Amino acid sequence: MQLLTIETVKARWNEVLDGVLEQDRIAWLAFFDARLVSLSHGTLTINFSDAQKFGGDHDFSIARNPKHVAILQSEIKKVFGEELRIHEE
Repeated sequence: MQLLTIETVKARWNEVLDGVLEQDRIAWLAFFDARLVSLSHGTLTINFSDAQKFGGDHDFSIARNPKHVAILQSEIKKVFGEELRIHEE
């Protein structure tokens, strides 16, 4: 089995999001704007900050439903065949 890298995840991220959209549109909305930061030791780090959109600090991680994270993880497993933890920064 080939080692999963952040580059591989980025290259196929739209496939993951398409699967999320098929399951739950709200989950898709929660993650479509995520920036993939890193992949290390089975943890995918994503970031939602965008200086173009908001002034000052913002943290919407508490607004994301754990069910939505589970859907994202499920679609990642379908596309890549690996389970990844999701870390938001």
